[in-house]
Amino acid sequence: MHKIGIDLGGTKTEIIVLDESLNILERKRVPTPKDNYEKIIQNIVNLVNEVSQNISNFSIGVCCPGAISKNSGLIKNSNTQCLIGKSLKKDLENKLKKNISIENDANCFALSESKMGAGIGFDFVFGVILGTGVGGGIVIRDSLHCGRTNIAGEWGHHTLHQNGNSCYCGKSGCVETYLSGPSLEKRWNQLTGLTQSMPEIIDNLDSKIGKSWKNEFLENFGYGLANVIDILDPDAIILGGGLSNIDFLYDEGKNSIYSKVFSDIVETPILKNKLGDSSGVFGAALLD
Repeated sequence: MHKIGIDLGGTKTEIIVLDESLNILERKRVPTPKDNYEKIIQNIVNLVNEVSQNISNFSIGVCCPGAISKNSGLIKNSNTQCLIGKSLKKDLENKLKKNISIENDANCFALSESKMGAGIGFDFVFGVILGTGVGGGIVIRDSLHCGRTNIAGEWGHHTLHQNGNSCYCGKSGCVETYLSGPSLEKRWNQLTGLTQSMPEIIDNLDSKIGKSWKNEFLENFGYGLANVIDILDPDAIILGGGLSNIDFLYDEGKNSIYSKVFSDIVETPILKNKLGDSSGVFGAALLD
């Protein structure tokens, strides 16, 4: 059976067709219609119809921003706000007349890296998204573990600092408010008065303020993922998202994590992803 994967991003929608051996047969990216749910649906339908003209037996998986409520089947917690409260799975199935699997971007990332990327050979993988938001996915023996209510892996919204930074989720002190790209840029602005992007910040860490910002980042990174290891003890942690390109997370960051884990032996590899921004579309194609 061929596998069709769709990665529904905020700015682009990507589709891929894989054969039984996971070879790429076709791949295409188009802009995602902005703030228009109906156009997003039609955009996906058009792409599927286009790439499936010469194949008859195929599965369809969709990677989307946000989580899917287990009770209602509706999208929640999405940064593509027009998706919130919508039945994306049912609406696509009605249009395409075919069953569809759907998962959030962190789960698709974890699945693709586990089966095709840096997680090959590990039974238990925790995939981490560090970007505009902070998310995670759990894969055990090549299968997603989503939990009883589909929130397994959501380490971005466990409390890192009691009474800390306010989060859009309504709580305070969430990991995401300290380790996402926007939160780190905001903290840099608070310390320096400068409005700079993460790459610009990373290139300017030699000053006293720069070192202070970096040490704070490493402390929060260490506590956040040490908590994950204490609870899950995965075979490997794989970093994805834009911040996964920061080199010091794999040596100084790893050391910060290890120093905070509740164990006399810490061996958990902290690995960089291998599939880059293709992880979502591959993960979607691999959904059962």
